[in-house]
Amino acid sequence: MSEQDVTKPTEQGGATVEQPEQPLAPDEEIAELEKLLGTEPDDFQARCRLGELYFSKGRLDDALTEVKKSIEMAEGLRAEMNRSLAMYYSNLGTIYATKSMVEEAEAQFKRALELNSGDVLALFNLGRVHSEKRQFLESKTFYERLVEATPEDPIAWYNLAGVYVELDNPAVSDYNTIDMAMQCYLRTLELDPKHLEASFKLMDIALNHKKIDLAIKVMEDAVEHNPDEPLVHYNLINAYEKCKMFEQAEQARKRLKDRFAKRTKDTGKA
Repeated sequence: MSEQDVTKPTEQGGATVEQPEQPLAPDEEIAELEKLLGTEPDDFQARCRLGELYFSKGRLDDALTEVKKSIEMAEGLRAEMNRSLAMYYSNLGTIYATKSMVEEAEAQFKRALELNSGDVLALFNLGRVHSEKRQFLESKTFYERLVEATPEDPIAWYNLAGVYVELDNPAVSDYNTIDMAMQCYLRTLELDPKHLEASFKLMDIALNHKKIDLAIKVMEDAVEHNPDEPLVHYNLINAYEKCKMFEQAEQARKRLKDRFAKRTKDTGKA
């Protein structure tokens, strides 16, 4: 009987019956898998099988290479799954928080961080939760991790600055963190020059600590970036007066008056 006769479908009772395919010999399967992985290197199952076949054939170095690649791929898949699962736990925590179920929310955010230590939503919310509980040391830990994970986010730096301000209070802790608070506010303004609250709070801290040059510069920059916001001009005038820079205060007051008189006139024309 020829090979063609073996693989040919046979007739049984008028129905065509396919003969089962013969399994490939190990060397043939290895060749097929090597060919497949040449075009689809991310086929996890194929790579695992190839490692098994190499081992069965005594090709230990090749088996070692493939098993290491399989482990690397599996770890990558697990990390991606953990990131996705962490996101869902954070979303669940957000729902609980919205329903004012604080303990349940906190538990979900912590679970998210067990899966992905850099989950931004979980870090932000745990920092906020502990701040609201006035647990500022715990809040500091989460916000510091948050700025490490999102160094270009001004809101993260702003929140961390607020925690450092609280920790500088002797009634709260023995930490001396006001300089770190100022650096965080400066970083906030570097990332978002129009952030008014950061400007106002940094000005107040600078004035309270006799850092006159810093207070003035912060408010002059704020006016430059927010020229149509009257409150910024008033704060600059106030800073000038507190620093006994009365001539500059009067000039700023005149600029404010002229600017908004012109704006009122232009609005009337429109």
